[in-house]
Amino acid sequence: MRTKTVRSTALAGALGLALFLPGSALAQSDSESFRTTLQPLNNSGGSGQAMVDFSGDQATVTVSYEGLAETFQGGPFPHAQHIHIAGRGECPDPSADENGDGVVSTLEGQPSYGPIGTSLTTEGDTSADSALAVERFPGGPSADYERTFTLNQESAESVRNGTGVIVVHGLDPTTLSPEAQEAKSELDPSLPLAATAPALCGALSGSQIGAMPDGGVDTGGGGTAGTEDVRMFAIGGLALAGAAGAGVLAVRRRGEPS
Repeated sequence: MRTKTVRSTALAGALGLALFLPGSALAQSDSESFRTTLQPLNNSGGSGQAMVDFSGDQATVTVSYEGLAETFQGGPFPHAQHIHIAGRGECPDPSADENGDGVVSTLEGQPSYGPIGTSLTTEGDTSADSALAVERFPGGPSADYERTFTLNQESAESVRNGTGVIVVHGLDPTTLSPEAQEAKSELDPSLPLAATAPALCGALSGSQIGAMPDGGVDTGGGGTAGTEDVRMFAIGGLALAGAAGAGVLAVRRRGEPS
C-alpha cells in the first residue's frame, strides 16, 4: 500500500513538471497573439499599430492609426484595411514603384505583402470580396478599430507562419506627383490611385503581450522574468519528481526480503 502511495506522489510530481515545462502538451494553449507597428508607405505621414489575437477559432483584430488623409469627395476619407497573405511577409520599399510615378500602388506592393486574405471591415463580410467596400471601413485621419470574427483558414495560416501583413490604404492626393494625382486605381478605375494605394504597412509577428500597448510599440528584446519563473517551477517539479522517485526506491528496498 505504501508503494502505491509513493508511486501516486511520483506521478503527481511528473504531472506538475509537465505543467510547467515550456512546450509540454499540457502547457499548450489555443490562445495566440501577433502584433506589428504600422509604418508609413508612400510618404503618407501616418503611423499606427495592429494586433491579431486568436482564441480558439475566433480572431480579435485591433488596428489603431493616425495621421492619414482626412476627406474625400466631401466626406471622411475611407481607409480600406486588410490582412494580406502568402507573399514574402514584408512591406515594400520605394523601389517597388515600377512605373516611376512616385507611388507604390497596391499591385506593385503585392509581391512583398501578397494578395488580400481578409478585409477588416467594420461589419458584414470580411472576405477578399469586400476589399473595396469603402462604406464599411474606418474613415478619416485616425481610427481605433476592433472586431472579433472567424478568420478564414488561409489568413490564419499566413499570420501564424509569418506571412501575414496588415495594410491600410488611402493617400492624400495633394501629396502626390501630378502624374499620380491624375492616375486611376488599378483595382477600380472609377476611383483615383490615391484612394486605394497603400498608406500604412506592418508585418505581423508573434508576441507574448496580450493587449495593445499604450503609446509607442516596444520593439526591444523583452524581459526574462517570466522565463525565470517558469524555470523555477520546472526545477521545483523536478525536485518533487526526484524525491518521489527516491521514496519509491526506498519502499521497494524495505519491502524486499533480506
